[in-house]
Amino acid sequence: MFDFSTNSNACGPCIEAREAVQAADATRYPDPAYTALRERLAAFHGVVPARIVLAASASEFIHRITALAAQQGVVQVALPAHSYGDYAQAAQVRGLDLVRNGGAAAGLQWACEPSSPLGLADPAVRAWQQLGVERGGDGAAGVLRVLDCAYVPLRLGPEGAWTGTPPAHLPSACWQLWTPNKALGLTGVRAAYAIAPEGSEELVRALVALAPSWPVGAHGVALLQAWVLPVVQQWLVYSLSTLHEWKSRQQTLCLDLGWAVHAGSLANYFCAQPVSMSLPNDLAALRAAGIKLRDTTSFGLPGSVRLGVLAPAAQDALRQAWRAVESSRTIADSHSTGSEEAL
Repeated sequence: MFDFSTNSNACGPCIEAREAVQAADATRYPDPAYTALRERLAAFHGVVPARIVLAASASEFIHRITALAAQQGVVQVALPAHSYGDYAQAAQVRGLDLVRNGGAAAGLQWACEPSSPLGLADPAVRAWQQLGVERGGDGAAGVLRVLDCAYVPLRLGPEGAWTGTPPAHLPSACWQLWTPNKALGLTGVRAAYAIAPEGSEELVRALVALAPSWPVGAHGVALLQAWVLPVVQQWLVYSLSTLHEWKSRQQTLCLDLGWAVHAGSLANYFCAQPVSMSLPNDLAALRAAGIKLRDTTSFGLPGSVRLGVLAPAAQDALRQAWRAVESSRTIADSHSTGSEEAL
């Protein structure tokens, strides 16, 4: 199976990170306060450990901070025009109203940098900076702003590519949500962390109180510890040049297939619009042939697919499988036409 539906780093897994996970002692509970881990993550980001909040996964944190927002009296959640479904799901199960592509007055606001599924710069990030929202995550300001940084380490440029350290251009006056498993090619290990804005001590305590005991297990701790190692960051930076080459090749392939490629992606994924009369049927046929693409309807972008960048062998398999789908469709159409003429 060639899985283009995931945005995991196709150069992975990072060997050093995988070995750290494999060596984790799963016979014992981690430190319930995650003291050493929070210190390492804080040093990596240049913040105090008290601003680090551990989470079982990005999805778990999304639901937890949405629950906190509801407790704080928030009634409206602002989402990007196209976005990850858990933002909306977490709001809807709590009866909160959704506002797309705007909502500056909403009590909980989401952004993703680069955006998913299109891989574009999220305009909300610049807006938050231009507004000078120094206390964007502070409960006293009445607004929770959360920046999903899942794909920041997989940004390919041309400007702002990951260099092995967190970029300075990200707004600090918001919550930053980090999930390194995609960048390291280890999406099966669920672990995440958030960085609270300065002055959010009360909200940090409230979020920690909402978490289950030991939200991150021993393997997740090992992953996050490995994430900040210089050798792991060196591997990641090196992998980005390979991904950039593969991405150019993959976009050319899509154009050769007659697909319209959505322009502007800055990440290790992009969207394209196949020529198809029934995209769900064609995607099912591709899956039967061992090719998995992500239908972007759930992101609010029907008729397109998101493709994570994979190696040339996978790309060639996609080309062959799509040509086979086209041939099958042509044969089926000719049979249908012949049957109608016989009638």
